[in-house]
Amino acid sequence: MGRDVIQAAVYAGLHPVPVSFSREEESGQTVEVCGKEIKLHGPSGRESILASIVDEYPNLIVVDYTVPDAVNENEDLRIQDNAELYCKVGVPFVMGTTGGDKERLYRTVKDSNVYAVISPQMGKQVVAFLAAMEIMAEQFPGAFSGYSLQVMESHQASKLDISGTAKAVISCFQKLGVSFELDQIQQIRDPKQQVEMVGIPEEYLNGHAFHMYHLTSPDQTVSFEFQHNVCGRWIYAEGTVDATIFLAKKIQSGAEQRIYNMIDVLREGNMR
Repeated sequence: MGRDVIQAAVYAGLHPVPVSFSREEESGQTVEVCGKEIKLHGPSGRESILASIVDEYPNLIVVDYTVPDAVNENEDLRIQDNAELYCKVGVPFVMGTTGGDKERLYRTVKDSNVYAVISPQMGKQVVAFLAAMEIMAEQFPGAFSGYSLQVMESHQASKLDISGTAKAVISCFQKLGVSFELDQIQQIRDPKQQVEMVGIPEEYLNGHAFHMYHLTSPDQTVSFEFQHNVCGRWIYAEGTVDATIFLAKKIQSGAEQRIYNMIDVLREGNMR
């Protein structure tokens, strides 16, 4: 994801700082992205490293894609730890993650007065779809009462948690009167099934997000189907860059509001 964000930033005319945090075993390594040498640092000493980077680049905005890991019981702590680091150093950030304790995360940022965009979904068009679903759920509660729902989502095998986007859409359907539990979601992570059953192009097995929601009336005579399928990560990288530009403008204008999400970015109406 980091490479895609750097590429999108360069294409947008931004200047990525040639430093990134990664795993301890990758500390000291350098990677080349868009002709730029990016030095990797591990978790050790990251507070002093980040503080020195902020001193050198005072207009820095951090982009954070902490990877949820269902095997790691400390996932919430890792996400919270990152946010606390940014707040302690006083650096604004854009965070895209489907995990963590959201209430604690927002409280930490609010108490620090740091500017941030936090969203589990960075794809602008997908966010617009979610916003439309939320409007429908708020204005027409119970409209699909009695309907049955089937949900299928396919992501790369490395994604171990349930899609945050699927959770958000299901929440809307529940408000619309549909009875459905998260354990009913059909999660596809096997590459063979993804190609043969879902139709994922092989070149995108390591990076895709396919979602299907199928509604059927009680008498089986009416059905509705919603789909949003993404191959690759470019849509998220572009959204991340738009969120970064949006946040920079809020900082420059001294906006009173400090915490934003991608809906706020969409409402600004000046995306590329």
